[in-house]
Formats: sequence, C-alpha cells, structure tokens
Amino acid sequence: MYQKILVATDGSSLSKKAVNQAISLAQLTGAELVALKVVPRYPQTYFEGGVALAASEVNRIEKQWAAHGQAIVDAVAKSAKSKSVKVKPVIAKSDLVSEAVIATAKKHKCDLIVMASHGRRGIKRLLLGSETQQVLTHSHIPVLVLR
Repeated sequence: MYQKILVATDGSSLSKKAVNQAISLAQLTGAELVALKVVPRYPQTYFEGGVALAASEVNRIEKQWAAHGQAIVDAVAKSAKSKSVKVKPVIAKSDLVSEAVIATAKKHKCDLIVMASHGRRGIKRLLLGSETQQVLTHSHIPVLVLR
C-alpha cells in the first residue's frame, strides 16, 4: 500500500497524535517513516524600529532552533523504532512550512503525507493561515489530515 510515509510534526500535542497514527500506519503497511520538522530561519527586518542582531547571534539562535527540531524528530524516531518501524528523522530550514513539507515528500519519494490540523476557523484562520490547507491544495500525493 504505502512504501514511505512523511509525517510532519511541530512537537505539539496535536501533532503527536498525528505522529502516533503515522507510526501505526507504517507498522501496518510495512512502510518506512520520514519524520519532518520544519525549522524557520531567523526573521531579518529592515524597517524603522527593528533591532538588527549580529550575524553570530542569529547563527546561535538558528542553531538552537535546529537542535530543538532535531530533538523532536529524534523522539519520533525513538518511538517508531520501538515499534520496529524504519524511520528517517529530517530537519528542513524554511519559512514556508507547506512548501518544505511538499519538497521533502518529493525528495524522499514519499507516497503519503500525514499531518495534523488545528482546525482554526474564522478570524484566527484568516490571521494565522493554514499550513495544512496549503499542503492539501498543492500536494500531488495523498495527504492524511488528523485532528
């Protein structure tokens, strides 16, 4: 059925539910799991009133974010391995989460994307957007959305 399943996680309790479901699905189908955490780049602003940080400080912050992201995907890997599921932990650095998810799925030749949706509605959805909706709209492979 599925050979490679990408599960996108941000470490939240909702995304942990998606991770658990993805591990179970991979276990049932014998698929390999690709655990992805998208890490943002440090925002640079040139507007009046913005505070510019030294390049070394920006690098330190980005490394800290990457280390936190690595810890998240390593926890997924540990959980998957305990259930005899082959897993590859992946960190992607990007400000565009949905594009990074789709690009990583293509790169690793995944045939399913599993991710959670917070189910925001109204003004919250308008203001915060929906990465899951963007993946659903632009992905050419199936997407399993969990709430």
